[in-house]
Amino acid sequence: MGVESHQVTVNGLNMHYVSMGEGPPVLLLHGFPDTHSIWRKQIPALAAAGMRVIAPDMRGYGQTDAPSSTGAYAIEFLRADVLGLMDVLGIGKAAIVGHDWGGLVGWQVCMDAPHRVERFVAMSTGHPAAIANAGVEQQMRFWYIQGFLMPVVAEQAIMANDWFFIRQLTRNKEQQKLWLSALEPEGRLTAALNYYRANLKLGSSRRWGPVEVPVMGIWSDRDPALGEKQMLDSADYCRAGFRYERLDGVGHWMQLSATDKLNALLIDFLRNS
Repeated sequence: MGVESHQVTVNGLNMHYVSMGEGPPVLLLHGFPDTHSIWRKQIPALAAAGMRVIAPDMRGYGQTDAPSSTGAYAIEFLRADVLGLMDVLGIGKAAIVGHDWGGLVGWQVCMDAPHRVERFVAMSTGHPAAIANAGVEQQMRFWYIQGFLMPVVAEQAIMANDWFFIRQLTRNKEQQKLWLSALEPEGRLTAALNYYRANLKLGSSRRWGPVEVPVMGIWSDRDPALGEKQMLDSADYCRAGFRYERLDGVGHWMQLSATDKLNALLIDFLRNS
């Protein structure tokens, strides 16, 4: 049993995803600046635990099409891609695991289509309303977002000095190479930044509702961008139960730095559906 690569048409886009295993379906949604490959250490473990694992390249990333319009990356389109992929694959209901932006998309799917979600794992990113109300400290952690919003300037700054900004995100050399190979093609860095530019109202004027599916939130204490409060407060928006897990001594990309602990948590939670 190995990882299989697929291309399908979803909402008019050529979407790439990888899959492995058989059993109850689980979708793994990545964030910035990743592709499906960030889940490379989770996919075999979940498949071996008896699940059908599906990890797409989100729009604009990897081998999935990258629309040129900034507005094409609004959260409603990202949510529609997840549901559209499920439709194409004939999946009526699935578990979802989302990290970073993938977590925000997962929350949106849970809010808008709870009947399609068996259970949800939010990694790093708590419920959007909890993030919005997490206070000044959380807003200070988002200092980099203002820079990301500046067209051309942000791209030039991120690419400067041989992609110094991206290289500082992790000491994992393999991951650095994967990020650069995905972001270097023309238009790909802009597509990634458009997630921020197209969703300026997230956490401000939008009214976020509660979710009606079981949720597990996983937060790592060395995450520079997201504080613990926003994850803990997510419990207030989870009407079907909220389980909280904290990983100490672990950075934002817990898929790589806490592989065994994370895999054990995912298998335990997802198997209890």
